[in-house]
Amino acid sequence: MRGDFVTAAPLIGFAMVLDTLDGRIARLTGATSEFGEQFDSLADVISFGLAPAILVFAWGLQPLGRLGWAVGFIYMTATAMRLARFNIQGKTIDKRYFVGLPSPPAAGVLAATVFAYPNGLTNWTESILALVLVLVPAILMVSHIRFLSISTIIPEGRRSSLSLLVIAGVIAAIAAQPQIVLLMMAYAYLISGPTVATGGQLKRWRANRRVSERDYRLDKKQRSA
Repeated sequence: MRGDFVTAAPLIGFAMVLDTLDGRIARLTGATSEFGEQFDSLADVISFGLAPAILVFAWGLQPLGRLGWAVGFIYMTATAMRLARFNIQGKTIDKRYFVGLPSPPAAGVLAATVFAYPNGLTNWTESILALVLVLVPAILMVSHIRFLSISTIIPEGRRSSLSLLVIAGVIAAIAAQPQIVLLMMAYAYLISGPTVATGGQLKRWRANRRVSERDYRLDKKQRSA
């Protein structure tokens, strides 16, 4: 809130790392429980809902006044809804995908943007960009668009050596140009879901069109016969 965005934004990134580790550590130590799952979600609401909303409000929504607070509240509410839905569907959906944008990558989009442009937005016109920045991830979180899980993106199992190579490459890139690389990673994942969904929709449309054209030709042939 005091404008130290260069420090605040990376802390949300650290929260993403810890969110990845806590579940694995619990499984390794045999400390998993229903209580832990629910408590983890409550922590995620703070780390990936409340913290990013306050960060972006202080960075770019503040000139909008009450509208800025309302947009931040919408984002936090979308995060809570996304986490609640994940708790219900987590054991039944395809593990290769997330239904809706996961809350950590959504927070990563906000944090990476602030980290890349830490000077902030100072007038009403510029703050419109912050509205889009907050509302698009919020909508994607509560959507039914599928996003690939991290375990699907990074090879595992028999290709574990390749996984290590990919991880090492990502770490090296982040160390060299953290602001640019983190921003590119965040937005690449953000657009991956809508891009794949659009491609799938176009593929189904073309398939249906081919079927319709084939049926039309068969019907025309039968009539001429």
